[in-house]
Amino acid sequence: MSHTSSSEAYKLDDGRAITGTLVWYSTVCSREVWLMSRDITPDEDDPLLDLGRAVHETSYPENRRREITLEGMKIDMIKNKESGKVVCEVKSSSKYIKASTMQLFYYLYRIKEMGIDAVGEIVIPKEKKRVMVELNDTNKEELMMQLQKIKQIVTMDKPPKAEYIPFCRRCAYRYFCWSI
Repeated sequence: MSHTSSSEAYKLDDGRAITGTLVWYSTVCSREVWLMSRDITPDEDDPLLDLGRAVHETSYPENRRREITLEGMKIDMIKNKESGKVVCEVKSSSKYIKASTMQLFYYLYRIKEMGIDAVGEIVIPKEKKRVMVELNDTNKEELMMQLQKIKQIVTMDKPPKAEYIPFCRRCAYRYFCWSI
């Protein structure tokens, strides 16, 4: 695999940073990555988007002040523990844990680039579940391949062909992809 310099691995050809959201969706649906990269917004009135927003806004209100926005990233919380920093990502369900894990790998990679060592934690309040995530050489290589995949999708002239997957039932773009 050809390696891009670390500081360029998360940059698109136009200089924009790949977002954590694109990383999440790249493990689920390539077409959604393409649509989002062009600022084509999903159905903002979709009840599942509302649910995700509600979980995010009402869970851990004492930690709202800990939300951090950086280029291409919106980190829900960073906690300081005796063992070090913990980057937390709040999710409404563990159904797409692989996508959430990849998104958290991205955040850990990016903040490591800034000189901050941390581990990650996916927090799923509805399920009272926490999943610890650590970036290592193996999953960093997987992340680099995912970033390359995103770059390839974004440079396509047309969106990838719509392919029905179980996620489509819950997707806020479903009418865009499946309307006649």
